[in-house]
Amino acid sequence: MATARTRELRRLAQQVADGLPPLVEEVVLTGSVSRGAADEVSDIEMLVVTREVLELEECYELARLAGLDGLDTWGAPPPPGRHVSGYHGGQPLELIWWPRDHAERRVGALLAGEPGSAADAIVHGVALRTHGLLAGWQERFRAYPDELAAARIEAAALPWGGFTPAGVLTLVRPGEPLALHEWLVDAATRVLAIVYALNRVWQPTAKRLPARVAPLAIKPARLAERIEEALTEPDPRTAMRTMTELQLEAVLLAPSGPNVDRARGWLAGALGELG
Repeated sequence: MATARTRELRRLAQQVADGLPPLVEEVVLTGSVSRGAADEVSDIEMLVVTREVLELEECYELARLAGLDGLDTWGAPPPPGRHVSGYHGGQPLELIWWPRDHAERRVGALLAGEPGSAADAIVHGVALRTHGLLAGWQERFRAYPDELAAARIEAAALPWGGFTPAGVLTLVRPGEPLALHEWLVDAATRVLAIVYALNRVWQPTAKRLPARVAPLAIKPARLAERIEEALTEPDPRTAMRTMTELQLEAVLLAPSGPNVDRARGWLAGALGELG
C-alpha cells in the first residue's frame, strides 16, 4: 500500500507532468515515489522523454513553465541527456531529460549489460504521460538473459583472488580505516551484484536494502543485516571476517566459472588468515 507521503508526491509529480508541453512524449515517475515507499525525506524523480534534443537552457525553461523554481543541474549525463533539479510547492525534484532516440539507445545498452540502476528505475516506473514507450520498455526488461547474469557474476567475483589471501591482513592493522571501509563497501556491492544476478533482478540502488533483498529467493542468510554488521563493526578483524564469510557464501551460490571458482578458494584462504 502506498504511503500518505507517496500519494502527496505523486500528486505534485502529476502537476509537473501536466504542465509540460506536447513535445514531451513520456514522463516516467521513478524512485521511492513510484514504488509507493516515499517518506519525509524522499524527493520526486522523473524521466522526461522529448521528441527532439533539447539544450539545458531549454529544459530549464520548460521546467519553469511546469511550475519549478530554484533550478540547477548536476553531474555529467551522457549526451544528449540533461539533468535539471528544482522545487515545486517546496518539494525537491530531479528531472532526467532524454530525447526519444537517446532513450531507445539507453534501453538497448541496459539490456546489453550497461551497469547502473536505470533498468530497475524503468521496471518500477509509473507513467504520468505516455505514448506507450514505458510499457514497451518494461516488456523488454521482463526477460533477464542468462548470459548477462553469468557475465555480471563473473565480473563481480573478479578481484577476489590474484594475490595471496594473507594480503587481507593489511586491511585490519591499526590506522587503516579508509582502506578497510573501501574494501568492505566494494565487497558488499559485489555480493549484491551476484545476488541480484542470481535472482534475475535488475540491480537497484543500495537504498532501502532490507526491503529490496527480502523477497529474493537465492541469497545468503541475513544478507542486509550482515552487510550492516560488517560496515558498523568497530573491530577491523571481525568486520573483515563477517564480510568475507558473506562473499564466500555468495560465490558458493553462484554457478561455476573461472572467476567464481578462483574466488571460492581464495576467500576460504582469507577466512583462514582472519582466524
